Amino acid sequence: MHVLLATDAQWVVDEIVAALSGPDTSFTVCRNGRDVVPVVEKRTPDIAILDMQSGSMGGMAVTMNLRLDESAGALPHIPVLMLLDRAADVFLARRSGTDGWLMKPLNPLAIQRAVHQILNPPAPPVPDGDGQIDTDETDETDKTTAGPVTPEEQPAAAG
Repeated sequence: MHVLLATDAQWVVDEIVAALSGPDTSFTVCRNGRDVVPVVEKRTPDIAILDMQSGSMGGMAVTMNLRLDESAGALPHIPVLMLLDRAADVFLARRSGTDGWLMKPLNPLAIQRAVHQILNPPAPPVPDGDGQIDTDETDETDKTTAGPVTPEEQPAAAG
């Protein structure tokens, strides 16, 4: 997995790298949001993790740039996990087109779960022979939710 991380905070880099490091994981770190699109044009990441508050171009603007280039056919869809500072930023994250978000302070388990959830969304339900979706046949043991990773879904230790 190749992770693009855009932040100007070294502690965020340290937290993300520590949580996601492995033999098959590589990282590209952009200290300025303006550098993200040129970096993506050279090597498409599996996921982009963007800090909402970062230098002269934060996560919201970067995500909007990625989505605009995607809609124009200039870039493929890049899954985005946005790191938020406050609950009020959830509205902005949603509007920018991010695939999920986490509230700071960061928690290694929450980071891993969010990345997994974004990269492996649950399959949509399959209609039966009548074209209906039977909602009673859901697997109660799988508590993975579709859509963004919201602050309420994080473990209590995540903040």
